[in-house]
Amino acid sequence: MMPEEYKKYCPKLFSKGKRGLIYVFVKKNKKYAIKIKNPKSKAYNRIMNEGKFLKLLNKYQIGPQIIDFSESFVCYEFIEGIELKECINKKIHKDIIRSILKQCEIMDNLKINKEEMHKPLKNIIIKKNKAFLIDFERCHYTLRPKNVNQFKEFLRRIEWDSYNPSNIKQKNE
Repeated sequence: MMPEEYKKYCPKLFSKGKRGLIYVFVKKNKKYAIKIKNPKSKAYNRIMNEGKFLKLLNKYQIGPQIIDFSESFVCYEFIEGIELKECINKKIHKDIIRSILKQCEIMDNLKINKEEMHKPLKNIIIKKNKAFLIDFERCHYTLRPKNVNQFKEFLRRIEWDSYNPSNIKQKNE
């Protein structure tokens, strides 16, 4: 259910996911997104989980800037851009790939697994040659996070034309 404090901005449905509904609204000429639980979802506590991880990861410049969250919603700046899936058959600057890998490396170092990097087609937004990871509701702590490995495997699987895995090295490799 939409929180009362955001109803005055007349949020419009933007996207439906398995676990969440995303609405967008404008406040002081800035666009924001608010995610609430999809009433059809049986998932427990995913919205609060996303808010907690997004708040932490924002300290490392990962994810959209969080504005507010509770157990029933998470509100953040809306990232206007294109989904990674729209870039698959186009040349994409290697700096964007490096940026995604760096964000994955930071999450791995924090022992956080995003659970989305094996198929991140809708979970990475490209805006002005910058990559933004989104959708953190499945994040969890683990002793063996796999974000970097999952993303590298994704790149190998799709055989990205502008990507050569041997050309991109991680700091600790």
